[in-house]
Amino acid sequence: MMSLLPRLALILCSVPLMSLAQVPMPTPADDPNMWLEGVTDEKAIDWVKAQDAKSKAEIEGRPEFAPLHERLLAIYNSRERIPGVQKRGKWLYNFWQDASNPRGLWRRTTLEEYRKKDPAWEVLLDFDAMSAKDNVLWVWKGATCLFPDYDRCLVSLSRGGADADEVREYDTVKKEWVADGFFLPESKGSASWRDRDTIYIARDFGPGTLTTSGYPRVVKEWKRGTPLKDAKLVFEGQTTDVGASAFTIHEKGRSYDHLHRSITFWEHEDFLRAGDKWVLVQTPRDADIATVNDWLLVKLKTAWKPADVEYKAGSLVGMNLDRFMAGHRELEVLFEPSERVALADYTVTRTMIVLDLLDNVKSRVVELRRKDGKWVPTEVNVPPASTIGTGAVDRDENDDYWMTVTNFIEPTSLYLATPGTGPTTREKLKSLPAFFDAKGLDVTQGEATSKDGTRIPYFVVMREGTKLDGNNPTILYGYGGFEIPMLPSYSGTIGAAWLERGGIWVLANIRGGGEFGPKWHEAAITHNRQKAHDDFIAVAEDVERRGISSPKHLGIMGGSQGGLLVGATFTQRPELFKAVVCQVPLLDMRRFHKLLAGASWMGEYGNPDDADDWQYIEKYSPYQNVVKDKKYPRVFFYTSTRDDRVHPGHARKMVAKMEAQGHDVLYYEYLEGGHSAGSTPAQQAYMWALTYTFLINELR
Repeated sequence: MMSLLPRLALILCSVPLMSLAQVPMPTPADDPNMWLEGVTDEKAIDWVKAQDAKSKAEIEGRPEFAPLHERLLAIYNSRERIPGVQKRGKWLYNFWQDASNPRGLWRRTTLEEYRKKDPAWEVLLDFDAMSAKDNVLWVWKGATCLFPDYDRCLVSLSRGGADADEVREYDTVKKEWVADGFFLPESKGSASWRDRDTIYIARDFGPGTLTTSGYPRVVKEWKRGTPLKDAKLVFEGQTTDVGASAFTIHEKGRSYDHLHRSITFWEHEDFLRAGDKWVLVQTPRDADIATVNDWLLVKLKTAWKPADVEYKAGSLVGMNLDRFMAGHRELEVLFEPSERVALADYTVTRTMIVLDLLDNVKSRVVELRRKDGKWVPTEVNVPPASTIGTGAVDRDENDDYWMTVTNFIEPTSLYLATPGTGPTTREKLKSLPAFFDAKGLDVTQGEATSKDGTRIPYFVVMREGTKLDGNNPTILYGYGGFEIPMLPSYSGTIGAAWLERGGIWVLANIRGGGEFGPKWHEAAITHNRQKAHDDFIAVAEDVERRGISSPKHLGIMGGSQGGLLVGATFTQRPELFKAVVCQVPLLDMRRFHKLLAGASWMGEYGNPDDADDWQYIEKYSPYQNVVKDKKYPRVFFYTSTRDDRVHPGHARKMVAKMEAQGHDVLYYEYLEGGHSAGSTPAQQAYMWALTYTFLINELR
């Protein structure tokens, strides 16, 4: 993160002068819509309710809405969804929501039961009952359980879906909250077990303990039975950091205490505890590390030459942890990228490392085993043209791992992969039902040429035999940021609401994402952010050139960073599109770093207070570039009042400005839901019904 530079003003002859490196911040006089940044101000909420009423009246009045809403509600409440599980001891834990339990159940079962079509579940927490009892709309935010017995858990609860959470200690044997147990009031931050009577906490401890991004910069160690105010200070970062946290990795026979200081979104320092001291791990600040099975694993974002050998960006390297901390640097290469093959992720089992690779945006799985002092790779036979996800089942016990297989048109399946002396076997445990009719659907991969000549891949999902005459309603979706790849996946929502109706779905793999590793991401950050927008525009133009769609029938959609993407794209090239869906977006890039968690993203976008950075940000910032005398496609914006990550003021102000300029836009804001389309299945089904009803009518 670039430091927030002080805004210095020199008074000379009563004329204020600013440093040439600084850009004046807007004032309410400069921005008449700034009052909409008051998240829960009465005047702002009245404006939101009026906008919601207008959008609901129009979209719910369309004949497509009611049957589509009913169809999506059935999908989101289906009991045939795959229950995602985490193994803790003998139990598989799951969080589940459906029509009878909209706020959800935290529950558990055994692997033997889980294999059954209808497993028997033991309920631990009922969030609907809790919400009714406490008169609070509780939203599940996860649980961290104590190794090795997992009889105590730190459960995180959010009010209305915000990132800020309340933490309570739960007894999984007695199935009750621990009387006088650990309790942390609502705050952004983290809580992690060190041992049975000690936890690491990073919270809002009062004035001056948060960063400019709104995350804790102070980490403490809290002993059971002592007042929270007496918790021992472990670490104190800088106000300009993103945040800090501490946690313990437990293994049989060894534990590793970690301290993580996020300096920017992409730069950090990692420390390991040695007695009462924290020792810096001497790896690149932009590398991700893991300590497992006595090894230090380092995933590189940029090239690294710790001694005589240079390791390529995007590589996974490692060595014995103790030798590394003692100063040795003879690292081994576990994976090295090529032009179109990147490491998406990896998981560690008892004796193996399982690599999830992307080969031209399609998944491969490789198992690494230690033989004769070397890591030996074995390619695993997996379904082609799919997205594969893996995760260790219980790495203290065996080498088994979960394998999720998904693509655009085949229902997602969950397997239990069991390595042995021969090829790894897969046991199919669960599969989604066919939520939509995929008969006749075909998936192809296209390639557009961006403004600078870079080849940009994209997927197209459409019916076989579709006429390429430009008359096909088409949605182009993209993200393009934070090294997050856009991958094929099965979506009952997209299938039932769009593909089944003959619509075409296009997924763009633009720069800024992680489809081809860190270099693909770094090509479109800070001063090069426009390249992500150029790539998205190039895909749109290629879709139209091929006759897949045309400006009369092409819509674009994106959320969060993707909301910024579609905002920048429709303001730059409005003639390419008929409709836009802009979800929980960043739009006012002059003030994004002043709103909620925005300062944490300056490593991605730059610092608007710096004149050099603002020179390029200003050119694409949607809020600054929307004008009165252009004809824009119709835009549907939506966000959430309880989104404490991306400020709802971005979408609110954009709508107010566009309406004042005479543009036709729609807006909807959930009063809860956080940084998503809602907190319950019903809310999500409703939001997507609004979205697709809007697109059906605009793109037909």
